[in-house]
Amino acid sequence: MPMCSTRSIGCRWIFEQNEACEMSLMKLKRRPAARMLLFWLLPALAFAQSDWLDHGGDRGGSRYSALAQIDRSNVSALDLAWIYRTGDGEGTTLEAGFSGLQGTPILLPKEAGGSLVICSAFNEVIALDPATGRERWRFDPNVVRGKRGTQYKCRGVAQWHDDSAAADAACTWRVLLVTFDQRLYALDARTGKGCVGFGDLGLVRLMPIIKNTQPAADSDTVLTYMPPTIVRDTIVIGSSVGAKFKRADAPSGAVRAFDVRTGAFKWSFDPVPRNPDDPQARNWDEAALAQTGGGNVWSLMSADEERDLVFLPTSSPSPNYYGGTRPGQNRYANSTVALRGSTGEVVWHFQIVHHDVWDWDMPSQPLLVDIHRGDEVIPVVVQLTKHGLVFVFHRETGEPLFPVEERAVPTDGVDGEVLSPTQPFPSAPPPLSGTGISPDDAWGFTFYDQAICRKILEQHRTGVMFTPPSLEGTVMMPGMVSNWGSGAVDETRNLLITNPQSVPNLVRLIPRRDVDAEQAKSPMAGIPGGPPGIIDGTPYAIERGAQPLFSPFGAPCTKPPWQRLVAVDLDRGTIEWDVPLGTLDTLMPIPLGLKFGAPGIGGPIVTAGGLIFIGATADERFRALDIETGEELWQFKLPTAAMATPMTYEVDGRQYVVVAVGGHHAYYRDKVADYLFAFALPAN
Repeated sequence: MPMCSTRSIGCRWIFEQNEACEMSLMKLKRRPAARMLLFWLLPALAFAQSDWLDHGGDRGGSRYSALAQIDRSNVSALDLAWIYRTGDGEGTTLEAGFSGLQGTPILLPKEAGGSLVICSAFNEVIALDPATGRERWRFDPNVVRGKRGTQYKCRGVAQWHDDSAAADAACTWRVLLVTFDQRLYALDARTGKGCVGFGDLGLVRLMPIIKNTQPAADSDTVLTYMPPTIVRDTIVIGSSVGAKFKRADAPSGAVRAFDVRTGAFKWSFDPVPRNPDDPQARNWDEAALAQTGGGNVWSLMSADEERDLVFLPTSSPSPNYYGGTRPGQNRYANSTVALRGSTGEVVWHFQIVHHDVWDWDMPSQPLLVDIHRGDEVIPVVVQLTKHGLVFVFHRETGEPLFPVEERAVPTDGVDGEVLSPTQPFPSAPPPLSGTGISPDDAWGFTFYDQAICRKILEQHRTGVMFTPPSLEGTVMMPGMVSNWGSGAVDETRNLLITNPQSVPNLVRLIPRRDVDAEQAKSPMAGIPGGPPGIIDGTPYAIERGAQPLFSPFGAPCTKPPWQRLVAVDLDRGTIEWDVPLGTLDTLMPIPLGLKFGAPGIGGPIVTAGGLIFIGATADERFRALDIETGEELWQFKLPTAAMATPMTYEVDGRQYVVVAVGGHHAYYRDKVADYLFAFALPAN
C-alpha cells in the first residue's frame, strides 16, 4: 500500500493496479514493525552499505549494493512504499522544454541528515525523508524556463564530507549541484542553504570561465546535465556541446575543476589539446586545433580517490559526422582518459574511436571495479560504448586486459573526408550488438513488411561496422548500443550487467547546395527525425535518425530483440546470458506482449540479494531479474516509462528501491512526468 507525500498525487492511477490505495498516513504509521524479520536481518545489515552516496552508488559507478533484505526468494512480494512528485509535471509540457524526471537520487548518511536527495528537471534540489517520501527541504536556483529548444533535465547531484570541519558545523556535509546553465552550488546537506565561504554564498558562476575558452561559448551552447564528480577535495565538471551537430567551430569541451571548500578554480583539461607542450598536440593540424571544439565529457565521470585519479569518457570533436576540417585521429576525443585529480595532468589515455564521424562518443560512466583472477585482484576500468564494444583497462596503467587489435575498416568517405584506416577491436568480450548490416538482414512481422524493409535497406548504403556517412545515406549498425545508463558490476561474481540496444540509425550527408533553405531554418533541422541541418564550416548538411528504417507497422527493420539485458563475465570475457528486455504491448496498436525488447534509456543496478533492478523500457515497467540467469522475477506497471537508473538503500532496517518515473524527451515523449517511486517489502 503506497504512502503518498505532500506533493504525491500519484496514487490516482495506481489504483487501476492496486485497488486499496489508502491515503491515510496515520493508518500506515500504526502498522507494527516486522520485529522477527529484522532480528535475523540486522547482523547482515550491520556489514552492508546502507547508503547510496553517488549517482552510480559509489565514486567508481559500480551500481552495486551489498544489501540483501530483498532477494530472489521474496522479491515477488515487493510493493509500492511511497510516491513523490517534484511538481514539474503539473502544467508543464514537453514543448516548454520539460524532459521528464531522469535523475538518480543519492542517500546521505545519518550524520549528514539522512535525506534522500534528487534534482528536478528544472535543477531544484529536493531532500526527502527516505522512509516516507515527505519533503524536508527544497532549493530552487530559479533557472530561466521556457527557452525554446532547451531540454530541461538534471540527472543527479553529488555529496562531499569535510573531514576537517566540526561534525555539527554548517556545510560539513555538502550537496553539489551544477545547473544546466552553468552555475555551481554548494549546499548544506542538512538544510539546503548555501555554503558561506564557497564562491558567493554557495554559488560559483561558470560561464565567465567557459566564455574565455577557445573556441568561445555562450550559455545556450554549453550545458551540463550530469552531477559533478568529486575526487578528494576537487570538483570536476563536464558539459554537453550540442553545437557540434551544427558547426565545425563548436565551443570547447574542456573539463574544469574547482576546490570543493572554496569554489576556487583549480585546473582545466581540453580533450582537443591546444597546449603545444601536450604530446598529442603534434598529431593535430594547427588550423584544426584553432577551430575544433567538442571532445567534451557529457556523461558521468568516475573517481578513484585512493589513487587520486578521475576518469573521463570523452566524446567526438566538432563537427559530428564529418571530419574533413579536423584531419588525423583527433586524440583525446572518443577516449577513456585518466587524469590526476589534484592537478589535471594526463596519467594515461586510450582512444576507442579514431577520427569519429559516427557520433560514437564514450556515453557511459567508466566503471571502476576489481576483477578477481584466482588469488589476484586487478583494479580495472570498464568502458561501454555506443558501438557495442566493451573495453577493459588496468586502472593504473591503461593497459587493456584483453588484447586490442587495430583492424582495417572502410575508408571511402565523402569528398573532403580522410578516415582512419583502422579502428580498435578488443579480442574479448564479444560485441554487444551486430557489427554490420545488409539487405539480407531485413526483418518484418510478415512477408509484406519484411519486403518493404529490404527495399529500404537496398536504397541506402549498408556494410560492416565503421562504414562512413555517405550521400546516399548510411545505415549504421550498431546505432547506439550503450548510453548514460552505463552498467552495473557484481564483483563477487565478476559479472557486468548492461542493457544494449540493437536498432540501426540512418545518417546522410547532403551537399549544402541541395538543401532547401526554408527547411534548414527549422528548429528541428539536423535533429533526429527532422529536416537536413547545415553544418557550418563544412560543405555538407546532415540528416539523421532511426525512423526512416522502420517498417509500416512501426517496428525497426532489423530482427529483435531491440533491447536486451546481458551478463558479461569480466574475468573470461564471455557472455554468460542474454535475454530480451521489454515487451511491445504499449508500443503497438494491438497490445501484444511480445518479448521483443522495448527501446529505452537508463541502466541497471545489482544487489547482494542476487537481483538486478531496471526500468529503461518504453513498456512502462520496472523489473527485478535473477542475476544468475536473467529470469524475470517481478515487475510493476508504471504510469509512464522509467527512463532512469534506480538506486537502493536501507533505513530503519527496511530496504527500499527507488526509481524516477518521468518518460523521456526522445524515448518516450508522449508521457513526460515527474514521479519518484519507492518500493519495499511489506512492513509486516
